[in-house]
Amino acid sequence: MKVVVIGGTGLIGSKLVARLTEHGHEAVAAAPNTGVNTLTGEGLAEVLEGASVVVDVSNSPSFADDDVMEFFRTSTTNLLKAEADAGVTHHVALSVVGTERLQESGYFRAKQAQEKLIEDSGIPYSIVHATQFFEFMKGITASATEGDTVRLAPVKIQPIASDDVAAAVGRTAAGEPLNGVLEVAGPDAFQLDELVRKALAAKNDPRTVVADPKAPYFGAVLQETTLLPGADARIAETRFTDWVAQQR
Repeated sequence: MKVVVIGGTGLIGSKLVARLTEHGHEAVAAAPNTGVNTLTGEGLAEVLEGASVVVDVSNSPSFADDDVMEFFRTSTTNLLKAEADAGVTHHVALSVVGTERLQESGYFRAKQAQEKLIEDSGIPYSIVHATQFFEFMKGITASATEGDTVRLAPVKIQPIASDDVAAAVGRTAAGEPLNGVLEVAGPDAFQLDELVRKALAAKNDPRTVVADPKAPYFGAVLQETTLLPGADARIAETRFTDWVAQQR
């Protein structure tokens, strides 16, 4: 079947296109650099012609509150309309574990708005909630850094490899619509501040990690289990320590 991957040239999208192609599907990477722009609608009708499934793994180029809300509202609205016109029968979107619990953050408010548009669209859908990718730990650290100090809440996090996220999204795209949410997470839970402290030490990074229960996480205050998946989550195989060893 033809599967159009919005954001198909990015970290998850490129892996997803490769996996779907390996499994015999016609996977098409759609992104501004391939002539498809969900914000303007450019190229959408053409790329969706004959598509059965659309997978949206795109992300806002700006995380400023107004910008990210505008991105997800506009792009999702344009995409869903084009899908309805093209007769697409399954919309799959990648989102984040804990989105509904992180509404102090402008980014997660925008993701929640995206999910609501999908749920209300009338198109059969599946939403995959992933925990934070191993690859994003660097960004989490940077966002919490002031000078040489990294302030992070001492809460649990259960990160996942991007390869495992792509695999989960691919299985979902090839299956029947869930009309609901699937959670995916890595196999091990860590304390966020301790994980970053070890990661910096392994790289001889001189920054000091301070455990601060009030430290914001992209604008939101975290509780102990805010970032953890529920009991029914699908657990991936790749362990963080093995992934780190592969990066060397």
